[in-house]
Amino acid sequence: MSRITSVFSQPGHIALIPYITVGYPSIEATLKMVPLLADSGCDIVELGIPFSDPLADGTTIQKASFYALKNGVTPKVCLEVAKQLRQKVDIPLVFMTYFNPVFSYGLEEFCSACNKSGIDGLIIPDLPPEEGSGLELITQRRGLDLIYLLAPTSTDERIRLIAEKSKGFIYLVSVTGVTGVRDKLPTDLEAFVAKVREITTQPLCVGFGISAPEQARQVARIADGVIVGSRIIQLMEDDESMVDVVDFARELRSALDRPNRI
Repeated sequence: MSRITSVFSQPGHIALIPYITVGYPSIEATLKMVPLLADSGCDIVELGIPFSDPLADGTTIQKASFYALKNGVTPKVCLEVAKQLRQKVDIPLVFMTYFNPVFSYGLEEFCSACNKSGIDGLIIPDLPPEEGSGLELITQRRGLDLIYLLAPTSTDERIRLIAEKSKGFIYLVSVTGVTGVRDKLPTDLEAFVAKVREITTQPLCVGFGISAPEQARQVARIADGVIVGSRIIQLMEDDESMVDVVDFARELRSALDRPNRI
């Protein structure tokens, strides 16, 4: 059983998965923030490798990537940061990146380095499952979970394909579009999750647009995990002490632990 799979083996437990961009606002902030998130009840941390063309990300994460790149953060730097973090935390660490940096690094070389750095999985939004077989074989050899995404527009055929290929969990994109803070969840989210549930028993985690404890609580009633990114990055921008981020993470954890609270 992988470290990610073990998170979802706890009956009734809803996984809290925060996203941060490695190196934003600084490497030091990343090294400080991840252990704080782990101590605040987060189950998996998604580490974003900054990229110049982050097509799945909204303005908040685009900005974070831009400044991290200006700070000299590369995939190699991210791997070193992950290695340091693995010495500090026991929870699963997942890289969120795009295919170009992985391809440029070398598929085998990148996955081998991820394994040595203590990374547990990869999320690559621009890798379609029809073209992922090569990377799937390498990640399996290296003990990494390759996590695929599904959008509300996904057909039954696409859902079945990703249910077969995705490892660890399936990332459900709550809306058609990019990441970012939103005032409310889409009205058809419950139907989307139910549709995927009919086809697979894989854990389902919902991301894109979740920015408040009440939204997290709503998602917890229908999904196995909640992914929160843009709001955490915003809080990191405004508070170098990280107190606001820790408070927010604890509020999210409380909401997930009591999803049926009115």
